[in-house]
Amino acid sequence: MSTTMRALGIDRMSVEERVGLALDIWESLDGNVPTAPLSAEDIAELERRDQYFGDEKDPATSWAEIRKRIEEAG
Repeated sequence: MSTTMRALGIDRMSVEERVGLALDIWESLDGNVPTAPLSAEDIAELERRDQYFGDEKDPATSWAEIRKRIEEAG
């Protein structure tokens, strides 16, 4: 018999409590997350992204830069 949300009372928890529980469960996996094999298409996409970003050290945009762009467009 599988355990259900109703049997555990999870359906009566608030959204915040359920999110907290989900995070606790995720963290309890301790890095032992199963992975699915990558398809040829996935591998090709990863290689494309690797080529696109190249040796760029930090391709991410900082929050300050994002906010500045929004304010300038605003």
